[in-house]
Amino acid sequence: MAYIGNQPTEAFTTFATQEFSTSATSSYTLNHAVTNENEIALFINNVRQQPGSGKAYTATGTALTLSANTASTDTMYAVFLGRALQTVNPADASVGTSQLAATSVTGAKLNTDVISAQTALASAPADTDEFLVSDAGTIKRIDYSLIKGGGQWEHLLTSTASSSASIAFSSTYITTTYLDYQIVCSGIKAANDGATGEIRMSTDNGSSYLDAYRAARYAFGSDGNTVNSESNSAGAIYIQGLSATGHSTGEGFASVINIFDPLKQSGTTGSRTILTAQTGYHDQNRDITIANVAASNKVDTAVNNIKFSFDTGNIASGKVSLYGRKVS
Repeated sequence: MAYIGNQPTEAFTTFATQEFSTSATSSYTLNHAVTNENEIALFINNVRQQPGSGKAYTATGTALTLSANTASTDTMYAVFLGRALQTVNPADASVGTSQLAATSVTGAKLNTDVISAQTALASAPADTDEFLVSDAGTIKRIDYSLIKGGGQWEHLLTSTASSSASIAFSSTYITTTYLDYQIVCSGIKAANDGATGEIRMSTDNGSSYLDAYRAARYAFGSDGNTVNSESNSAGAIYIQGLSATGHSTGEGFASVINIFDPLKQSGTTGSRTILTAQTGYHDQNRDITIANVAASNKVDTAVNNIKFSFDTGNIASGKVSLYGRKVS
């Protein structure tokens, strides 16, 4: 049958029934809230009861009250007469995406905890994690790799020394993703008094280390004297010159070491891996010394493992961090 005028709001009405487990009581709970008793048809022993105050039953919300107690042998059920009539709401789970018009859900309809109620990410996002942004009013997604900060240098790893023989950075971290590398040694304490900090390079990921390097060094002490100024060949790159690090209370070692294109990505054939280092340390004779070193290995093969250690004894404590500078 066709309608003239607006479609009746009962279009969303869904009828439901409820069977009760009876006992010697006059109070029952409805499965669905109602405005009053006229919204249900109540049957006891298949006889419809008259609704209303002073009659067979009254109802409000989910409370159903009878005028007389039932018996456990009675059968009782209720028919909800269009339980959606009082709100004109569709049935639960009956609305899908096709029923929603484009742009129908506005910001005013979103709860303020739409973000804070979600599970928090406990670590830095992966490069492929996505964010939502508004591009001139149009929502778009963007990968974290395109918006993360940090400039050219990216932190790759920090190792904490604890009576460590050495700290090495392997091919897991020295990859073609990065062109140049920087090693930062902070708060380093030598286990042995008189130890000298050194760097060694490997072309086979640490199975062996090269034992031939050339270096130019200049070190200057806080007493105004030159500690050493020289060039030589050695079995390691002594990044503090040839002076010895003190081990007493208050003495320590710190260094910033740059390694340029160890994987030979710049396109220059026959080049050797060049290293520069600036190191500050307390030596055995002076309060503080600064050493500047430039060095290289003696092969033109790609370097894929770099190790920091002392020439004698362990690294007692401190942190050594590796950073990479991306190719592009």
